[in-house]
Amino acid sequence: MFLGRHDWVAILSALLSVTDMRADDFIAGADCSHLGFFERHGIVYKDGGNRKDAFEILKQGGLTCARLRVFTSNATQAAADPYNFGNTLEDTLSLAVRAKAAGLRLLLDFHYSDSWADPGKQTKPASWSHLTFPQLEQRMRSYSSNCISEFRAAGASPDYAQVGNEIIGGLLWPDGRVGGVYDTPQQWSQLGRLLSAAVRGIHDASEGAPPQIIIHIDRGGDWSGTRWFFDNLAQQPVAFDIIGESYYAWWHGDLADLSHCLTNTAQRYAKPVLIVETAFPWTNSTPVLNLPATPAGQIAYVATIAKVVRKLPAGMGRGIVWWGAEYVGTPGYNLAGFEGRSFFDAGANALPVVKAMGQLSAPLRIDATLNDQDLTLMWPFSGAGLSCVTSTGLAASSVWLPVTNNIQITNAMFDVSLPRDANHRRFFRLQGE
Repeated sequence: MFLGRHDWVAILSALLSVTDMRADDFIAGADCSHLGFFERHGIVYKDGGNRKDAFEILKQGGLTCARLRVFTSNATQAAADPYNFGNTLEDTLSLAVRAKAAGLRLLLDFHYSDSWADPGKQTKPASWSHLTFPQLEQRMRSYSSNCISEFRAAGASPDYAQVGNEIIGGLLWPDGRVGGVYDTPQQWSQLGRLLSAAVRGIHDASEGAPPQIIIHIDRGGDWSGTRWFFDNLAQQPVAFDIIGESYYAWWHGDLADLSHCLTNTAQRYAKPVLIVETAFPWTNSTPVLNLPATPAGQIAYVATIAKVVRKLPAGMGRGIVWWGAEYVGTPGYNLAGFEGRSFFDAGANALPVVKAMGQLSAPLRIDATLNDQDLTLMWPFSGAGLSCVTSTGLAASSVWLPVTNNIQITNAMFDVSLPRDANHRRFFRLQGE
């Protein structure tokens, strides 16, 4: 399009030279697994001061996916300790129905434990503790199948299913434990059998439209640890679709570590890579990655990490999911600081990071404004990792050169201002490296 009488021409196209993935295929997600817990403790979520359903706030902000964990806990356990055992099947199912009603996709996170499963603990469900290994294998299949059946019956079938949570050391310890003294062919075989049983169960109940299967570890900045795990897992007949990584900069290294790990992971295993968990503080923290612990710092973090994921080879960057998005300070509970890393402030009002995350899946286009001094180009975070280039023509022989002016972030958008040139027609586009 022409801009005024000066023949400045705004973008004609945004070229993703490494992938044909549409922006809305990118997972812009939020883990809201404790939403019911906080609501039952009186938290009322708001956007611009107006009370709204939290899932609607996410959807209206542009996010595409909700991640929800499910424990094997029962109602009695949940009643006794709602924070640590409350993600029962019934609780998770009710949240899933709400998320789907809001128009979000669903990532179901199976912990295969009565409470939190993570690198330091993968505790077998109490009711499974007496099972022999063959019985445990069968229970993994039947439990996974029964869960998916419940979600399907409620009209909330998962789009993605995560088989285990941060399972760098395996799951259902000690039967499926790996690493250290458990780093043996027998243990890896048992882990493979347990994971395969879970995948079969998920497929059993999916009736021809199974969710994409994610295997999730916590080594976003650790290539050697990631390679150790997935090289060994590759020796087992486990069918899965996506590699999931957790990345918290205060635990898992800097952006160079993240880029090195994810790039090598995508290249070596030829599978899409998803940051399944990440977060950044909006308050009560020193700077992280040289970014301030402020709402603006959260936005800058989204743009920064998106550049890493979007630049993965062959378009293998599948998306980003924010952990603890629903956290709000609640008297009587130690939330490990995640109330200061969430999508909501102390009054449960949505922070600007919601729309920043939503920009990751926005249609990729450049908008332009022109005044007497400057031309300003603006594009969404879905263009992270792409270069803005310019040319004086559109012929095949035209030379496209990088725009070298400083690209900034304004209102959760990339923008760059260029001095007005009344003497030349000029075109702009985004393209991969």
